Amino acid sequence: LFFVYNIQKDSVEAAGMVTHGQGSPKPEIEFSNVPGSYCTSRGKYKIGKSYQGRFGLAYKLYGLDETNDKAFERFVVLHSHDCVPEVETDPMDICQSQGCQTVAPAFLQKLKTYLDPSGKPILMEIF
Repeated sequence: LFFVYNIQKDSVEAAGMVTHGQGSPKPEIEFSNVPGSYCTSRGKYKIGKSYQGRFGLAYKLYGLDETNDKAFERFVVLHSHDCVPEVETDPMDICQSQGCQTVAPAFLQKLKTYLDPSGKPILMEIF
């Protein structure tokens, strides 16, 4: 799950489904920072400016750790896709990304209300 956490209020303000990178065809999730791996990379990210990309609204991501410092080079971004459901689908799987943090379109619009007006960097952590 993707959580919006307010440090000042010590509370979760929003939550939504998020995909993992497809990586290699293994049953367990594989994490990698290697270009071309199509894996999710663990670590802290700075969420950058929005832009219109292949899937519409997207936000550039800058990896801040050794485990994700190639995120920008790998074109790993935060975006939405219709294949990501609004609610959990357990036991059914959801789609996978090529390493991007991909959420449902409506959830990205909710995230936009936090990201766009912020005058300070917003951090994201994947663990």
